[in-house]
Amino acid sequence: MAQQIPLSPDSVVPVASDPDGTHPVAADLAYQRHVLVNVAYVGTPGAGDRNWVLVDAGVFGSGPAIRRAAAARFGADARPAAILLTHGHFDHVGVLEDLARDWDAPVWAHPREIPYLDGSTAYPPADPGAGGGLVARLSPLFPRSPVDVSERLHRLPEDGTVPPLPGWRWIPTPGHTPGHVSFWREADRALIAGDAVITTAQESAYAVAVQEPELHGPPAYFTPDWAAAECSVRALAALEPDLAVTGHGRAARGPGLRAALHALARDFRTVAVPKGRG
Repeated sequence: MAQQIPLSPDSVVPVASDPDGTHPVAADLAYQRHVLVNVAYVGTPGAGDRNWVLVDAGVFGSGPAIRRAAAARFGADARPAAILLTHGHFDHVGVLEDLARDWDAPVWAHPREIPYLDGSTAYPPADPGAGGGLVARLSPLFPRSPVDVSERLHRLPEDGTVPPLPGWRWIPTPGHTPGHVSFWREADRALIAGDAVITTAQESAYAVAVQEPELHGPPAYFTPDWAAAECSVRALAALEPDLAVTGHGRAARGPGLRAALHALARDFRTVAVPKGRG
């Protein structure tokens, strides 16, 4: 299994759950775990209809929990202004079609991710030998087929802006998928990293269950381009974030987060890339 970069205890954001089932990490940012993946909610509590954004759309079956959290956090009938996607893997779009339809919400993604979101292209096969661990060995069973939200699909602008989220920018972080992006807010140095970096060993069922905090590169079994993934980690480290919400694992912040990111960028080929890959 790939090695890890330890996260210092003071860099791990305590898991304090709101009554809505989310874990707040900033005044207008919270995340919620759905079995093995996180979704993020961006918006001030009580913001109301069309005044918040959902980032990623969980695994199959997570729809009721996402709807309950959204209603409790933003208002009973509060629909999102948009659903933003870091990428289109099954555990990030599990209930995307249902939520986008029922909320009549636009979906925004990178142009290179569009084929996996308009029903036209399946992702490449998983690599069960990458990274070791039970989850990796089971990865050939994970869905690869595309979802189809073409009627509501929008391309993120080339200038890096995020139209539904003023003050945020999208950062290209390919490698895990061709069109993977992360979302960045300079004002408070907040990062929503998707799977470009994660804070648990996603290849291991035990690690997924206990959420032991440590910094990793992207889930190895679904990462075909390790050279691009390395460049993406370097780009995120260069941002010097103060807060990171990742697609898997607990949120992290402060000097410990930055030190771990720089260590991962420096030693990426040793600690993140599985033997014989990249």
